Amino acid sequence: MSARARPGEAPADRWLDWRRDGQDWPHRAHSRFVEAAGLAFHVQVAGPEGAPQLLMLHGTGAASHSWRHGLPILARRYRVLVPDLVCHGFTRPLSAMADLSLAGMTAALGALLLALEVRPHAIIGHSAGAAIAVSLATALGAGDGGRGTPAVISINGAFLPIRGDRLFSPIAKALFSSRLSARMFSLLARTTPLGGNLLSATGSAIDAEGAVLYRRLLASSGHVRGALGMMASWDLQRFDRLLSAFPAPLILIAADDDPMVPAGNSAHAARLAPKGRWMRMPSGGHLVHETAAETVCRMIETALQDGRPAGADAA
Repeated sequence: MSARARPGEAPADRWLDWRRDGQDWPHRAHSRFVEAAGLAFHVQVAGPEGAPQLLMLHGTGAASHSWRHGLPILARRYRVLVPDLVCHGFTRPLSAMADLSLAGMTAALGALLLALEVRPHAIIGHSAGAAIAVSLATALGAGDGGRGTPAVISINGAFLPIRGDRLFSPIAKALFSSRLSARMFSLLARTTPLGGNLLSATGSAIDAEGAVLYRRLLASSGHVRGALGMMASWDLQRFDRLLSAFPAPLILIAADDDPMVPAGNSAHAARLAPKGRWMRMPSGGHLVHETAAETVCRMIETALQDGRPAGADAA
């Protein structure tokens, strides 16, 4: 539970509580909590010990539940690790609010991997999680000239600055700086159709379980501040340079009907990355890995086993 605010201070953030809010969390039996980089990370681990390791990263405003359908499929063959990102879901800071920039997220996840003694064979990222995946994979391969860089599989990856970034970033920063703003957003998500409207904006037909879990996340002011802080700190102006130098395979799965991150973002990244490959899906929306998990996992498994050269496919 969150600490009480002192007299005269804004109310403290409300964080999700595992005993209260995690009772029906998907794949709860695979959950553990690990302290690293000043955070108590919630991470799920499933699959055969000794199998190739996959790290799966959700996008802004989501949590580990985003992989609820994909985890059991990939865990048949791989050792799968699914954390809640920094200040998302059940991952919370142990003291002050964490660094939510791309560099801060990368460093925190690197510390988590060290604590778990994990070296992923590949990193799978959705939306902003795909940008983190490229950054983290680059950092992991930096010690040996890039030879040990994990492959990255992106799903509707957000690699370009968002539309209206010059306007949105200051607004996000202002909202993030105020606990009251986050608490008001959470209150509206609990008591109005706001949460459902946000899900509709993804263009994906989320199942009832997923809708309930997303609304639970939005009801946590700590989670909301984490998502706002991540958006406020996001700077992808120089990300093209990172993509152009990325030495490992970069597989980009994108839904043509994603209303939030245009599929052209993935095509752009595939052109830049030396080993980039764009795989298109005609439909599914932004959360296609939730609504078409079997298809997406089949594409992931094929990509991990496939050594074909860069190119573009229609799926």
